[in-house]
Amino acid sequence: MNDITIYHNPACGTSRNALGLIRNSGAEPIVIEYLKSPPTRETLKALIAAMQVPVREVLRVKGTPYEELGLGDPKWTDEQLIDFMLEHPILINRPIVVTPLGTRLCRPSEAVLDILPQPQQGAFNKEDGEPVIDKDGQRVRT
Repeated sequence: MNDITIYHNPACGTSRNALGLIRNSGAEPIVIEYLKSPPTRETLKALIAAMQVPVREVLRVKGTPYEELGLGDPKWTDEQLIDFMLEHPILINRPIVVTPLGTRLCRPSEAVLDILPQPQQGAFNKEDGEPVIDKDGQRVRT
C-alpha cells in the first residue's frame, strides 16, 4: 500500500535527500512534482493545516519571486499568500511529506525520519556525503 506522498522538486537537494530517506525505509512513495502538478487550493490548505504551521512558514524565499512580489510585507493575508503560492508554485517550500504518522515540511531532510512508519534499512549519506543513517539503520548524531 502506498501511504507516503512527497511533494517533490527533483532539482532540490533537500528534496532528493528526503526522497532517498523514504526509499531507504523500504517505502516507494507517491511522488508529486509540485512544479509540474501544483496542489489545488484545498490540498495546499489541508497540507498547511496538517503541518500545524503558519502559512508564511511554507513560503520559500530563496530562488523565488518572493522579494519582487513583496511577500515579506505583513499586509498579505494567509489567503493572499496561498493565492501567490498557487500562481507561483516555486514559492511552496519543499519537500512536504505526508505519511500515516503526520505531515511535515522536511527541511532539513532528516525531519522525514520522525514521520516514517518503517525504520531505515541501511546506511544513508546525503548527496554531500554527510552521514545520516549508519550501517545498522540507526540515525547518526552529529
